[in-house]
Amino acid sequence: MQTRKQKEQIIAEVVEKIQQAKALVFADFKGLSVKDLTVLKRELRATQSEWLVLKKTLLNIALEKAGIQVNARSLEGQVSISFSSDEVSAAKVIAPFAKKNDKVLRIIGGALGTTALDVAQVQALAKLPSQDELRGQLVGTLQAPITGFVRALSGNLSGLVRVLQAVAEQKA
Repeated sequence: MQTRKQKEQIIAEVVEKIQQAKALVFADFKGLSVKDLTVLKRELRATQSEWLVLKKTLLNIALEKAGIQVNARSLEGQVSISFSSDEVSAAKVIAPFAKKNDKVLRIIGGALGTTALDVAQVQALAKLPSQDELRGQLVGTLQAPITGFVRALSGNLSGLVRVLQAVAEQKA
């Protein structure tokens, strides 16, 4: 059993992680095998996200101290929390994993900033493109008119060159 000092230290660490995270995902993992849990943790780590299992009471205290409007005691099952370094990465990893393992892992809620999210909102968050994908789309959008302009100019120049070459052939 943990001492009060150890629990306070755990709560302080969790509060710090919550405050650094941009999004949280709560999941019920009852029945998840160690092998599957290891795979899930590895996928989360690849996206700079983290998975943590904590007693509901300690989690509830940490959420209150961090200013998150979620009551952990009302969440069903064995609760785990995932801390996401950006708004969508943890949800993008957990949602397909939960869909594949729907009998043993299910999303039960989340938080974005200090606002609580329900299951549907977390799943909608998982469908959003990541920040890198959005940047790529923005670059493509910005680059398209410039590319078209360059093609139009090169078409005019190549047409001029063909006309000059035809004139030179006629005179020769």
